[in-house]
Amino acid sequence: MSAQPLVSLIINNYNYEQFLPQAIDSVLSQTYQNCEVLVVDDGSTDCSKGIINGYGDRIRAVFQPNGKQAAALNTGFAVSQGAIILFLDADDFLMPSAVEEIVAAFQTGVGKVHFRLQVVDGQNQPLGYSIPSSGMQLATGEVWRKLLQTSSYVSSPMSGNAYRRETLAPVFPIPDEYKTTADDYLMISTPFYAGKLAGINEPIGAYRVHTSNQWALTAVSGSRFRRFVQHDLQNYLLLQQRARELQLDLPIDLERRSLGRIWSRLASLRLEPRDHPVPSDQVTQLVGWGLTALWKYSNHNLPKRVIYSLLFLWVGFTPVPLAKQGITYLYAPHLRPKLVDTTLKRLRAIAS
Repeated sequence: MSAQPLVSLIINNYNYEQFLPQAIDSVLSQTYQNCEVLVVDDGSTDCSKGIINGYGDRIRAVFQPNGKQAAALNTGFAVSQGAIILFLDADDFLMPSAVEEIVAAFQTGVGKVHFRLQVVDGQNQPLGYSIPSSGMQLATGEVWRKLLQTSSYVSSPMSGNAYRRETLAPVFPIPDEYKTTADDYLMISTPFYAGKLAGINEPIGAYRVHTSNQWALTAVSGSRFRRFVQHDLQNYLLLQQRARELQLDLPIDLERRSLGRIWSRLASLRLEPRDHPVPSDQVTQLVGWGLTALWKYSNHNLPKRVIYSLLFLWVGFTPVPLAKQGITYLYAPHLRPKLVDTTLKRLRAIAS
């Protein structure tokens, strides 16, 4: 790769007129100059088209009928020319030096760079935390090995990832069954073709939490966690598929090694047991799996393991209203009471 590779910044948009200008402006104002900016509008019915056209030849615009996120990414990748590809959701944005730092992180053998995102609200106000959280280091190295061991790794949502073109080529186009969960498809598939991953642990982009974002957790509900569980099950099938294609072995108990997967199932079961997607799940069983995954397979230090162990017991065995509070404290930091948030931050500082 040349010292100044072309970077394709592909913004996918659907009815985000209120956020789209900031996303476009953020990529146009990058300190790294060798960029092409593509905006794929996926059939918006608001004023997005006028906003996009207002940028003239500073960007390349593609308008297509609504086909959901995966269709927009497929189009963007097909028409892009960059050696490095970054997909930016239209409600997110990048810091000015983001691309410069990303390009620097693409050392020999690195096929994907992911980076931390600061979480902001609909008015650009920081919510006081990041994704992933500040206490978690982004996975690096041959992350596909981690996937085979625990079925997950610490990464960022869509806007927090950049890829070499050759990393994406074997996994594109994204299939229709992932039309609204392309993040998951890329997170699981790309490590097998990326060689090594590199992580930038300082926030160089922003992830927006707002009421129109279908995945941002603005309220704790059983239906939301039920969707998480359903997509976790889909992702596990995808991981099995990739392992078969590459003739790699998966542990028999792999589903029970992922903390995130177990947390989602426990939350869904506690909040709305009658509609929980896995009828065989039991609270005691999930708590046991969670504690085993935490102490045997996670990288958390001792104080954090103790804190999360107590949370598992709290969510598993307290009355539902209290369990819901525990789930909220874990998954939606912006919804915590200030006293609880301050206490948890102090505990996190002790644990670090």
